[in-house]
Amino acid sequence: MADRLKKLNSSSTNIRVMYVESDCEEQKSTSNFLSTIFDNLVIAIDGEDGLKKFQENKIDMVITDIDLPKLNGIEMLKKIKDIEHNCYTIVLSQHYEADILLKTIQLNVDGYILKPLNFEQLLDAIEKAIEKFKLEHEAKNQKYYLEQYLSLLDKSGVISKTDTQGTITYVNDSFCKISGYKRDELLGQKHSITRHHENTNEIYEKMWDTIKEKEEPWEGVVKNKSKSGSSYYVRTIITPIKDIEGTVVEYVAVRDSLNAVVDDKKYLFEQIEENELSILVLLQMDEFEMFEKFYNAATVDQVEKNFAFNLLSYLPKEYSFENVYSLGNGSFALLTEFNNFNTTKLNIDEYLNTFVDNVKNSNLEFDDMEFDINITVSYSIGKFMLYEDAKEGLDNALRAKSKVSFSNDSSIIASKEAKENLEMIKTVKIALDNFNIVSYFQPIINNKTKEVEKYESLVRLIDEGGNILSPFHFLNVSKKGNYYSKITQRVLENSFKILHTINTKLSINISVKDIEKEQTRVQIFSLLEQYKEDAHRIIFELLEDENVENFNIIKEFIRTVKAKGVQIAIDDFGAGYSNFERILEFEPDIVKIDGSLVKNIEHDTFSRNIVETIVLFAKKQNIETIAEYVENESIFNILNELGVDYSQGYYFGKPEEL
Repeated sequence: MADRLKKLNSSSTNIRVMYVESDCEEQKSTSNFLSTIFDNLVIAIDGEDGLKKFQENKIDMVITDIDLPKLNGIEMLKKIKDIEHNCYTIVLSQHYEADILLKTIQLNVDGYILKPLNFEQLLDAIEKAIEKFKLEHEAKNQKYYLEQYLSLLDKSGVISKTDTQGTITYVNDSFCKISGYKRDELLGQKHSITRHHENTNEIYEKMWDTIKEKEEPWEGVVKNKSKSGSSYYVRTIITPIKDIEGTVVEYVAVRDSLNAVVDDKKYLFEQIEENELSILVLLQMDEFEMFEKFYNAATVDQVEKNFAFNLLSYLPKEYSFENVYSLGNGSFALLTEFNNFNTTKLNIDEYLNTFVDNVKNSNLEFDDMEFDINITVSYSIGKFMLYEDAKEGLDNALRAKSKVSFSNDSSIIASKEAKENLEMIKTVKIALDNFNIVSYFQPIINNKTKEVEKYESLVRLIDEGGNILSPFHFLNVSKKGNYYSKITQRVLENSFKILHTINTKLSINISVKDIEKEQTRVQIFSLLEQYKEDAHRIIFELLEDENVENFNIIKEFIRTVKAKGVQIAIDDFGAGYSNFERILEFEPDIVKIDGSLVKNIEHDTFSRNIVETIVLFAKKQNIETIAEYVENESIFNILNELGVDYSQGYYFGKPEEL
């Protein structure tokens, strides 16, 4: 703990804290503890004293008991929040009643610690509050910095803006200069005005899919044509700009006009690290050492740069790598994500042989000089030791005078984990193609009648050997391989079809990230219309994700499906404090109590108290409760005694086909 206290003290220098406690002994021990963390600590003895000292001092964080004389902790915090809504607050209390918890949730407190006080738990809450304080403080600084950066960027980069239809609404002076067009010739036009005919449609389709459909930044090197007809390359980043509601309102493109070639090998390694699986192509200009002997350094440098700028145009039109990395001495690298290339179904060896031939059949011209360039190529697939494998392959190819080389299977992917991931991605794809993404169904029992009243739909994968795999083996890999949405679509189809077989309600897992995708929402609404007579038997079980981008979409989805008779459940309730906030936001019909609480309930008093609190809270809100991981009769009896409505687990039945 000493190291944690020291670390927190160093990071809380500018944070002013008020501690409110009426019990003298508790106040003394806790304030001594807090003083080891915070240099600026104010002590208050009751609610009125706390409110007064808050008004007199610039307080960033309030740590308070609830049971205070004159003005209780909740009333004091309400008045403090009226003064400073963003004040960080941690509540210390011996109460775990649902109505008290709800009041603190409504006040948006940052932590709720049950007494008797456990300093480790208090430290956890303080750490989170300090981290939140630092982030918000940094955000204010960033806003100030941003204004300065924007001014600098506008002067140094080639910048344009377009509306959501791709019409140019702004260009800076650098854009006009490099393109040769005047501003009034560009505004109101499409970017196709500078499009070079050698660029394939696939490049632009991928670009628009990234920025419009996925709403993510697109980055790459683009060959453009100026007003005079001359070609120029620019390294481009196009970013969707969203309003506060999360709706894309325009696109901003920033380009580097000086050099479209990345000269930093370190950046290449960083990009490899960011990708899950990559294809790395290394190429060497043949007889480069001989070339250096015939020409001066300036000419050799110009040949390298011109070749680099034209390199992308030599690639077969079916697929274009986005970046060129200059490694010096006539060697270069190309990098792309394996999955992106794999979707084209191109043969990598044939692709690179065509690339080598395109270079051989082209002439490099500048300053009235003409150069014949030939190259040797090596490639490697994977993540770890990727550069080393490709470099070894290139050295071997140069010695053997072979034009295209790759490492053998044992060294293509040096990491066992990466190889397994690649194999699992292939397994998922095959399963999708062969309709072997299936649904199993686990019964949910009414605790009073012990009758099956619901089923939960659980996804399974059947591999080529007939083995049945649980989501643990393939779901996370599927997210990285962009197959997760397809699995969700298949699960929805499977689940709705089973409505004709069962007469109970059916619970279907949907992640909030799924709901954010328009394609998934459209499918769900279509299925609900198709099965509208059975819509009242559907429960959507929301799986939370901390990376939610637009809560408004989620809440609108919930309103829409509930209007059709669908019920909403929140999964893993009790696993995190944020779940209470979701109750207020999502207004669910059901909460599923997290299995980590249920499986320990026989021997863990704390788990039992939390489950009891959740049940009391849910009953007051007219919300049904379902306990997961009910593995034996003892657990079931405890849950039944606590008033849990439904049970799900191996004690009543495993997931099976219906």
